[in-house]
Amino acid sequence: MREVVIIAIAATLGNLLVGWDSSTIAGGMSYIKQEFNLETDPTLEGLIVSTSFLTGTVVTIFSGTVSDTLGRRSMLITSSIMFFLSGLVMLWAPNVLVVLLSRLLDGIAIALTITLTPLYISEIAPPDIRGTLNTLPQFSCSGGMFVAYIMVFSLSLMEAPSWRAMLGVVSVPSVAYFVLAVFYLPESPPWLVSKGRISEAKKVLQRIRGTEDVSGELALLAEGMSPGGESTTIEEYIVTPAADLIANKEAGRQHVIPQHANLVSPRKPCCSGCKSQRPFSPSHGEHAREHPPELGTSRSMLMGDPDQSPSGTSDNLHAPLLSAQGSTVEKDRALGDIPKSTDIGGGWKLVYKAAEDGKREGALQRVYLRADPNAAVSQQGSFASGYDLHADGGEAFQAAALVSHSVLGAKDMSIKPEVAAKRTGWGGLLDIGVRRALVVGIGLQILQQAAGINGFLYYAPQILEQAGVGPLLSNLGISSTSASLLVNVITTFTMLPCIAISMRLMDIAGRRSILLYTVPILIVSLMVLVLRDSFHMSSTLNATITAVGVMVYESCFCMGLGVIPNIMCSEIFPTSVRGICISICSLTFWISTLIVTSSFPFLLHLFGLTGVFGLYVVGCIIAWIFVYLKVPETKGMPLEVIIEFFSVGAKPE
Repeated sequence: MREVVIIAIAATLGNLLVGWDSSTIAGGMSYIKQEFNLETDPTLEGLIVSTSFLTGTVVTIFSGTVSDTLGRRSMLITSSIMFFLSGLVMLWAPNVLVVLLSRLLDGIAIALTITLTPLYISEIAPPDIRGTLNTLPQFSCSGGMFVAYIMVFSLSLMEAPSWRAMLGVVSVPSVAYFVLAVFYLPESPPWLVSKGRISEAKKVLQRIRGTEDVSGELALLAEGMSPGGESTTIEEYIVTPAADLIANKEAGRQHVIPQHANLVSPRKPCCSGCKSQRPFSPSHGEHAREHPPELGTSRSMLMGDPDQSPSGTSDNLHAPLLSAQGSTVEKDRALGDIPKSTDIGGGWKLVYKAAEDGKREGALQRVYLRADPNAAVSQQGSFASGYDLHADGGEAFQAAALVSHSVLGAKDMSIKPEVAAKRTGWGGLLDIGVRRALVVGIGLQILQQAAGINGFLYYAPQILEQAGVGPLLSNLGISSTSASLLVNVITTFTMLPCIAISMRLMDIAGRRSILLYTVPILIVSLMVLVLRDSFHMSSTLNATITAVGVMVYESCFCMGLGVIPNIMCSEIFPTSVRGICISICSLTFWISTLIVTSSFPFLLHLFGLTGVFGLYVVGCIIAWIFVYLKVPETKGMPLEVIIEFFSVGAKPE
């Protein structure tokens, strides 16, 4: 695990540069306005800030598709080059047009980094720590903001501050980013599998997982190329220990019995004394299955028959899956074996069974299996495994399962390039599960900006200066501009421990819970900023309340809405259309950001700070309602399993 953590940290160096850019443009804008006489031209001022967003909007349209073609790593290398060039151009900038050119190059770099870093980390991270690792980009971004604000504040204390140095120094860390991207970062295993490069994917997985046997995860990545869609069903199984399995076999009883789930009415127990649980709940306003099959009409075995062992003993529990059904399992000598390890992370197992519809001879069904945490569980093996079930001496337990057709066949279960490389492209957007996931992804990106964060980030110094922070710090003997920058140093510093707390909770409390608890804090902090004008108070007290409100807002935003939309957008789409869907969600982000940043100066002039904060309160309230109704929990779930929940219109409780 250590290797994958180091790789994720290295990949987020680009996000540090994004945070650096947002702070330096916010701090340097006052000096740019003075040099080029932009005080009377707010439109040009807004254009300088928004050029990177305009460029990012265009780049985002193609970034996902291009990354599907060229790879995630190559796009990260390109972003490092763009950061370097933008810094060099800004150091030279003799006029506004050259400043705009630098912002254009910067927009390309920011778009590629924001779009692809969460995607890259999601595809290399194991499910158990994926949320923690995908919080690193936000931590890195805020760290970059903090360091950049310290630099900008220090320069502001000089008699003649150089805004060119503020904005151009980004070229230095971009060199380190380039070196790491070229010589250290591996390519994403799911992307390699999508291109049929199984051997390379296996080597990368062995490196980042620290184990030789990655056959189970390779099989999962191959299955992820073809989501089950509407054919996916939810079932429950009773899994018995090996000793009971043999005893029941001798008594002529069935051993592993699927119980088809009905998400609406209570389910009947699948055996005497077994209490049925409900690990999944309906979502999207639909029922996953209106008429489940009759219990007992499609009983099947997930494990090999005890009498069919090659050695004639019960050791056949380590034999390949489906041996009792007469399938011939062959090895792909060139590309690797069929999965011996069925652990796919997050407590989930990938096993197979023969298809029950009888339409395709030799067809398999994949079973994403997870034990019911409320049911009796074996201490030696909590989950069913088609290849290696260590349940001897334990108790029978219930396991919930998502079942759909496999891309592999019973006669040859090896992973082949022509199978793994199956992709659906733009046509995959028509899948019901993808459409539901897009609603969640797009909604989160819009509401993230509706909460007003970019208005705070890019115009925070002006907001604080207008609120009278200058008089608050006048006893320090610094200018009002430097005082506002100092408050931003403090604000960005307070973000870091908040993000660290979010990292700790991301894979414990979960994404959805964090959103539901942090958004109300945003509402309260904004309401304080709205109501402060209703009371008569001194300028110093007014400035103090404004500064504290801004600090609380930005810190809590980074814990929830600042990081989770990008995490979830990198998790909820299938591999076959993940790049395209990420582009759509990122395009939504850029358009929303462009609207917020471009309109903020005019809204500030029209409504004042109080009115703008009132608009953001409404946005936060809508965001909370949307999260409560539409956003599922994804902590600890393999990426390939998440889309299956969207396909059946259910979400894990």
